[in-house]
Amino acid sequence: MKEVILKAFHFKGRKKGARQIKMTLAAQFKVVYNLKRIRRIMKKYNIICPIRKANPYRRMMKATKEHRVVPNLLNRQFKQGIPGKVLLTDITYLHFCKGFRAYLSAIKDGSTGEVLAYHVSDHMILDLPTDTLKKLKKNKNFKKVKDTLIHSDQGVHYTNPTYQKLVKKLGLQQSMSRRGNCWDNAPQESFFGHFKDEASIKACSTLDELRKEIKQYMIYYNYYRYQWNLKKVTPFQYRNHLLNAA
Repeated sequence: MKEVILKAFHFKGRKKGARQIKMTLAAQFKVVYNLKRIRRIMKKYNIICPIRKANPYRRMMKATKEHRVVPNLLNRQFKQGIPGKVLLTDITYLHFCKGFRAYLSAIKDGSTGEVLAYHVSDHMILDLPTDTLKKLKKNKNFKKVKDTLIHSDQGVHYTNPTYQKLVKKLGLQQSMSRRGNCWDNAPQESFFGHFKDEASIKACSTLDELRKEIKQYMIYYNYYRYQWNLKKVTPFQYRNHLLNAA
């Protein structure tokens, strides 16, 4: 049992918790163990899963008068059962190579859990979220539907007129969390937490290495990381499930 659990624990080179191990065992190795059994073996052999640490979001600057906050149209209705209906976006910072810092912007589908677009930069500039939007437009897996929402916090990038004009140009409706309320964009915050636990960020010695690791993780997350709340399948599989059920 220990050896089988370790195979699932290290599957695709990403450490996992008990629930992830259970789903990976069933999907990849055709082995079914209950959670209590898996946790008992993990504890016995000191198989330690990553534990997410909370990192507070720091605002870069206060919005000027030309910046505009929009209402919270989403109101925490993250899962609407329609791929492309709800888009969640945010920016997080990444520490690597003994003191260097980079920034990751990502757009996630609220219904399927898929990461539809992301962009990495070593500067916290407006191009970070706008380039992410441009990559979203190029993603063939993203199909805009009626009244598609893109939801973010009230960060200076998202209140910027340039960003808001691009959102409208893409035919999206913009929504924002209430001020200082992280729960209004909880799934995106949760994704960044798991990402920082499971990706080898600190081991990267250059920005190019970091980008390569992030690319590999995004592929893993969308196609190989089973999720308990998505019927125990991957985001890619869950998207197909929703499309087939429509």
